[in-house]
Amino acid sequence: MSDELDTEALAFAHRMFDLARAGSTGELAGQIDAGLPVDLTNDKGDTLLILAAYHARPDTVAALLARGADPRRINDRGQSALAAAVFRRDAEAVRALLAAGADPEHGDPSAVDTARFFDLPEMLALLRAG
Repeated sequence: MSDELDTEALAFAHRMFDLARAGSTGELAGQIDAGLPVDLTNDKGDTLLILAAYHARPDTVAALLARGADPRRINDRGQSALAAAVFRRDAEAVRALLAAGADPEHGDPSAVDTARFFDLPEMLALLRAG
């Protein structure tokens, strides 16, 4: 019975991560409102917020932040949601993350390092303005 439950729980968690990647904001928000931990983390340390930012889903990023997602969390590789949003050139997500308290210098590489490395002056300017 516990193996079946573990398999079901794992499948459910994978589906939640897929919702974050796909930008299925309404369904994911509903699951969080029903009790899903907003900072649920996968085996690589990626949170729902990091995945939504990496996949350029600004509406999902905003919904997760509104529900208390931690914008300062980093994954096992030291990457943050803010660095992911910068990499994807998602100005809307960058603004939302900065407004929620994300630190442009946090992580390795940081969002600032990411903007510099990929020569993204518009993202660097946004980070400095934020």
